[in-house]
Amino acid sequence: MKLSQQYLQTGRQTITIEAEALLLLANRLDEAFTQAVQTLLDCKGRVVVTGIGKSGHIGRKIAATLASTGSPAFFVHSAEAVHGDLGMITGEDVVIAISYSGQSNELSTILPVIRRLGTKIICICGNKDSDLAKLSDIFLNAHIEKEACPLGLAPTASTTVTLALGDALAVACLEARHFGASDFARSHPGGALGRRLLTHVYDVMRQGDTLPIVSPDTPLTQALEVMSKKHMGMVIIINPDNEPMGIFTDGDLRRLIQKKGDIRPYTLGEVMSKSPKTILDTTLAIEAASIMESEKISHILVINTKGKLVGAVHMHDLMVKKVI
Repeated sequence: MKLSQQYLQTGRQTITIEAEALLLLANRLDEAFTQAVQTLLDCKGRVVVTGIGKSGHIGRKIAATLASTGSPAFFVHSAEAVHGDLGMITGEDVVIAISYSGQSNELSTILPVIRRLGTKIICICGNKDSDLAKLSDIFLNAHIEKEACPLGLAPTASTTVTLALGDALAVACLEARHFGASDFARSHPGGALGRRLLTHVYDVMRQGDTLPIVSPDTPLTQALEVMSKKHMGMVIIINPDNEPMGIFTDGDLRRLIQKKGDIRPYTLGEVMSKSPKTILDTTLAIEAASIMESEKISHILVINTKGKLVGAVHMHDLMVKKVI
């Protein structure tokens, strides 16, 4: 067998073993899982995930997932807990302890102390008869038939199953709390989703002196000077009540020149595009982008609830703010 074929065979076998372990896990979930979810939902403090070695690495990810989906959580390394970090845990917290064998010396040392605090303990473990299982209030069975490692030594299928159990807990809690996309965005303000769901039109619009505003009786030649000075590729025509009446863009200018030739006799009221597209300043910026894309326009005027002009958005503004 060629080496390349052997690599592929090993890779596929590894994934297959782990996938089978996950299917067994899904079919094995029982009332203990339900109890664990309810315990997390009832938690008045924080969810504290603890473990050591590969279980510790998985635990960090589980804590991060819980924290970003509505269940305040943090990770405490079991060895560090033995040497002082146990003070981070209170009786109002819930501890998720992770150890496949269930015989971790560090966990066996700290869990009795945690129990005396009155803290609820959920364990993710592959051995129901282990010390960890006996010291816990709820046992989540992470047993696997075999590791994907051919030596049966490197945690592979077992860590995959543990991670999946953590994700299952997080998602079940997320749904129970009706945690939505906007809630998720508040936990990820620096990400793409956060920008989309937390950025409003008033955050990106141009306003005040930066707006190219003219009246309907402004001569077109004078309006072109305003258009060039304000660098928006258009001018906004308003009435005396500061309500938008129309818009005139550089595209409108090209079409007018092609049609009329001499544009000097015209005022903005004669050549503007009436009933320009507008949007409320409190609208999400991503909605403004969607409207502009569907209407095939580069600008949109921003109004308040009284219909008064308060700003304008150019497609470039949305790109700069990384909304699109």
